Amino acid sequence: MTMAFASLSAGALLPGLKVPNLGDARAVRLAVESALGDIGVRNGAVTVVVPDAAARVLLLDFDTLPAKRTEALSVVRFRLRKMVPFDVEGSSVSYQVMTQRIGQLEVLVTVMPGDVLEEYESVVREAGFDPGAVLPSTLAAAAAVDGRGATLMVNYNGASVTTAVTQGEEMLLHRSMDLPYEPLAHEEEMAQAVITALAWYEDTLRGTPATIYYAGPGGARAAAQSRWISLVDSPPRIADLGSTDASAARAMPAGITAGVTGSLA
Repeated sequence: MTMAFASLSAGALLPGLKVPNLGDARAVRLAVESALGDIGVRNGAVTVVVPDAAARVLLLDFDTLPAKRTEALSVVRFRLRKMVPFDVEGSSVSYQVMTQRIGQLEVLVTVMPGDVLEEYESVVREAGFDPGAVLPSTLAAAAAVDGRGATLMVNYNGASVTTAVTQGEEMLLHRSMDLPYEPLAHEEEMAQAVITALAWYEDTLRGTPATIYYAGPGGARAAAQSRWISLVDSPPRIADLGSTDASAARAMPAGITAGVTGSLA
């Protein structure tokens, strides 16, 4: 796998549920052109991995859903109306049934404000490419994990953190939260998010994870030396999520490839 990386200055990307998400659209466009150009891609459709903060991912229970997908989407949209702080009718909604039992469906739902989605798709078009699938970062990264057992993931981008638990191909837990700017509070909230996920894992799966799979600046090495992990009582070992071989990622900053490797899995 060949990879390329183009950095963005502070403020160029402002992920959230309201526009603008692109503080400097020109800089983002140039970064897309540069990274794809470096690996020889000049046109065509591309998968777009967006920050978790730009969408909402929910796990919902339904008694049943209509067989026709258009009718099922209407039911899902109706359920979302009081669950997200933006207009659901103007948003992009997708769903996937995780498990199905008699009288109960567990459904993974992703919803993204229409104007936020348009921002990301527009900058890709302006760079000369066609936006194909658009995936929140943690959902993309989940495809990079070993699907045979339960996995606890922590996806940190500096401004927000997502904790998730998968088992096989099923998403069991997905929680995202914005982090405060104040450094000490930031570290404490980060630790609390991980502590809560570990408690959920233990209560639900009747065990403790041997490993936390981590994506974020600096990778697993930085996480293992961070203050937030020191606030977690008896933490599991930390490994990189979606790591690639050294030759493929030799020019990549550590800890940022999980969404890409997962989306290509």
